[in-house]
Amino acid sequence: MNYDVTLLEQGCQDIGIMLTNEQKNQFLEYYEILVKWNKVMNLTAITEYSEVLIKHFVDSLSIAGTIDMNKVYSVIDVGTGAGFPGIPLKIAFPHLQITLLDSLKKRVGFLSEVIEQLHLNQIRAIHGRAEEYARQKEHRENYDLCVSRAVANLSTLSEYCLPYVKLNGMFVPYKSGKIQDELQEAARALRLLGGRVENVYKFNLADTNMSRSLVVVKKEKETPKKYPRKAGLPSKEPLK
Repeated sequence: MNYDVTLLEQGCQDIGIMLTNEQKNQFLEYYEILVKWNKVMNLTAITEYSEVLIKHFVDSLSIAGTIDMNKVYSVIDVGTGAGFPGIPLKIAFPHLQITLLDSLKKRVGFLSEVIEQLHLNQIRAIHGRAEEYARQKEHRENYDLCVSRAVANLSTLSEYCLPYVKLNGMFVPYKSGKIQDELQEAARALRLLGGRVENVYKFNLADTNMSRSLVVVKKEKETPKKYPRKAGLPSKEPLK
């Protein structure tokens, strides 16, 4: 098929990213694999081509408008699902070393297929719970950046994600535009976990009325060893 990539190109240019032809082709192949696998397993409710370009690909890359991705090297994407934002970030910034973490084995199978078909290096998909991997020496406080588009309140997401971030690293959750209440509710949790909100970037996603927020949390202190708590507790009983 001949795809019109204008939306992707424009969306990327707006955040300072110029894609090569190879990168554009990788995004198109990613789209085709996503739609193919989505017929047999639930990866995303968004499958229409132009919507995937904006609501998945460009949205995933929007972090480049908030922090300098060229100064980031190691990234973990917690609760990556169908690979967002981790795989688009890897395509656009090939130097990144990325770990994709998801709790569903079938999704990890899909992610591994994408990585193989797109010939991506220094990226891996692993199966497991965020609470468990965060206790392993290989992963704990070992990443420059932790990202997540997972649907969870900020307090819960911070407990899952901040343990992965090294000192002076960043945790950036992708949230809806209405973030103020969540920020207030998560203030104590962030302090307990060693984080501080450095900035909140609010914007409308390209060519849509969708309001988005990127919360830039800086890791200022080590996360106490008791966090994250045992499996299930961060979501059932968020820190307050």
